[in-house]
Amino acid sequence: MKNNPLKIGVTGGIGSGKSIICRILRVLGYPVYEADQQAKYLMNQDEELKQNIRQLFGSESYGEAGLNRVYLAKKIFHSPEMVEKLNAIVHPAVARDFGQWVENCQSPVLFKEAALLFESGSHTQLDKIILVVSPLDLRIGRILSRDPHRSHDDVMAIIHNQWDDAKKIALSDFVIHNDEKMMLLPQVTDIVRKLNQKNLSSV
Repeated sequence: MKNNPLKIGVTGGIGSGKSIICRILRVLGYPVYEADQQAKYLMNQDEELKQNIRQLFGSESYGEAGLNRVYLAKKIFHSPEMVEKLNAIVHPAVARDFGQWVENCQSPVLFKEAALLFESGSHTQLDKIILVVSPLDLRIGRILSRDPHRSHDDVMAIIHNQWDDAKKIALSDFVIHNDEKMMLLPQVTDIVRKLNQKNLSSV
């Protein structure tokens, strides 16, 4: 019998803390598809995608070690138009990969983590959306600590290429506040409880 799980999106702006929420979900026993990590993998392994990236950004997009991330970052982060063009070829490849992953999952509830869930339109393929929000100063501090190669201007350029929280809150079913004041585990377990109740009621 074909598996038809409840598919839940986990999203939030860069530095909001999506990864820690997904670590909690894994500890609770749920499978999590990391779309952003998988996109990086596919950009190095999917031959059709690699060819499309070379055509769009030039042969310097790849070197002996694979995807030239530094070169690509310089090309896109200050150009919303180029970001859009890159997303237009990467997101469909990730969507296909996610579809295959879902088919192989046996869990009745599963999660997809993606920074650009709304921007890519992939939220329409999911049943519910969890948004992780965090104050801007905390987000910037986390990113600069995590990614010392990025400047403050680089971080702000990335943030400006993403939807603001108010726009995403209006489209989300649940909001988790990662502000270093509210505890995360109770927020996550409360959402999971509600999702399991919904899943049981639909059987």
